[in-house]
Amino acid sequence: MYKQLFGLVLGLLTSANVLAEAVAGPATDNGCPAALNFSLRMLGADKEVNLCQEYKGKVVVIVNTASKCGFTPQFEGLEKLYSGYKDRGLVVLGFPSNDFAGQDPSSEQEIKEFCELTYGVKFPMFEKTHAAKDNASPIYKTLGEMAGEYPRWNFHKYVLNTKGELIGSFSSFVTPQSSKLVNLIEANLP
Repeated sequence: MYKQLFGLVLGLLTSANVLAEAVAGPATDNGCPAALNFSLRMLGADKEVNLCQEYKGKVVVIVNTASKCGFTPQFEGLEKLYSGYKDRGLVVLGFPSNDFAGQDPSSEQEIKEFCELTYGVKFPMFEKTHAAKDNASPIYKTLGEMAGEYPRWNFHKYVLNTKGELIGSFSSFVTPQSSKLVNLIEANLP
């Protein structure tokens, strides 16, 4: 009987480890969570940021953005979310993408100015990227595989907890102030 119980417990632990890896992504050699194991260039600048060094230990919202989309006003809500929770450990990371109906064709400098001047965006924005499954950049490939879904349109939001584990994936229709998103963030802030 003890042998069977031991086998059952061992099986459950193995299943739990497999599940944890599916959510957090595979461990990396440098101890960085897979979803943050990237060095990316800031929008319209030469400065590169190591996401792991900069944002590990924070709740992270990663969103693919576009300047000429019906969801573009979500920039305001994303900035409100960021400014309201950044002192408690939240960061919003924006990634402009022209993947969906060509709704962000501008240069990075134009996108940066638009975001800052029109919506007062202060949260970190990164280089233009590909979020759609067929041509996803490495960060979006990682997030898409972890979530089991890729963005289908602009302003898809992925949420990582303080350990860098994926804890949420929200379509464009979920606004930054939606109770689903806000409650998840609040429940995971340190």
